[in-house]
Amino acid sequence: LLHKLRSFLTTLGVLFGVASVVAMLAVGEGASEKAQDQIRQLGSRNVIMRSTKPEQQAVSDQKTRVLAYGLTREDFDRVDKTFPGVKRTVPVLSSAEEVRVGAKSCRPKVLCTTPDFQDVVGRIMAAGRFILPQDEENLSLVCVLGYDVARYLFPFEDSLGQVVRVGSHYFEVVGVLVPRGPLGESLANPSSEAGGEIFIPLETGRAYFGERQTTIRSGSRDITEVQLHEIIAEVDTDENVPFVAAACRSMLVREHEDKDYEVMVPLELLMRAKETQRIFSIVLASIAGISLLVGGIGIMNVMLATVTERTREIGIRRALGARRRHIVTQFLVETTVLSGCGGAAGVAIGLLIPWIIERTADLETQVSPISAILAFGISVAIGIIFGLYPAWRAAHMDPVEALRHE
Repeated sequence: LLHKLRSFLTTLGVLFGVASVVAMLAVGEGASEKAQDQIRQLGSRNVIMRSTKPEQQAVSDQKTRVLAYGLTREDFDRVDKTFPGVKRTVPVLSSAEEVRVGAKSCRPKVLCTTPDFQDVVGRIMAAGRFILPQDEENLSLVCVLGYDVARYLFPFEDSLGQVVRVGSHYFEVVGVLVPRGPLGESLANPSSEAGGEIFIPLETGRAYFGERQTTIRSGSRDITEVQLHEIIAEVDTDENVPFVAAACRSMLVREHEDKDYEVMVPLELLMRAKETQRIFSIVLASIAGISLLVGGIGIMNVMLATVTERTREIGIRRALGARRRHIVTQFLVETTVLSGCGGAAGVAIGLLIPWIIERTADLETQVSPISAILAFGISVAIGIIFGLYPAWRAAHMDPVEALRHE
């Protein structure tokens, strides 16, 4: 330990290894936890069926083309009334309507759905209420705004009770939803940005907007007809989710000639994300472990050189009565101090790196105390393991030969 520069350089290998273990696991854990949280927002017991546009068929010369595809009301009835294990089912009809208030306008995802949507998907009200059963029965012109839509249309005033124009009809705002994460939004509503949504009663949407959407381009009109864009089935238990998902896939394959649907199971995505995170953690730990191994080899190399330099000192101690275990203890303490200092500094830097990343790269990290303690413990263990051979070699020197060493 007299050679301070050499000791410092020796600890760098351990320092970087420990820092990389702590930092990489923190970044990986943070990213994984964020993804898992957003998947959970969709409901771990939900099975989500969506309409998807089939592959484009041969172009027709007709000026008007009608393409009907996707989920149907019959699909909804089959899932809702005949599938065992399904607690409740929510239909969703999407419409691309312009929403306007005065001079301000935007095109959020207009979702026509039922009152159960809020509970099944787990949406929280920031103000007001969600759709009620009587809203559907009376074809009420009421709407619930996503957080970003409300903030954009009414930046300086309370949006509750205000009137917004959706398409060519006027709706009263009765509620505003709490915002949710971007991934959760993009999974729940593929073509909308986070919070870019507005909810209206399903029967009101069917009555006023219908199921047809028209796109005009190059002198022709493309009309798409979709009865339901989504069917969300809430399952009674986690154990029944795979069975209900398999039943939904089987039913859709049987009833649909074209592959104009997709089935998404958040629970499957969650399990896949956890498995990916586990593999990712193993890979990161392996990479960082190599750095620690290199650091340990560096400690052994330096300690072997130190044993050679201090041969005469070892001989004097043995001549004065020091036993072999005393020599072993001396060198093991030195290697443990070197690796322990490197490990402590590595933990400090490893905790600092995620903190910097969160504030500069806008990424979430999650530091686990266990990973920091484990990394430090491994660094100390490496010092002991790689210090054993130099210590053993020093302890087994012949005292007479050691005293003759110049």
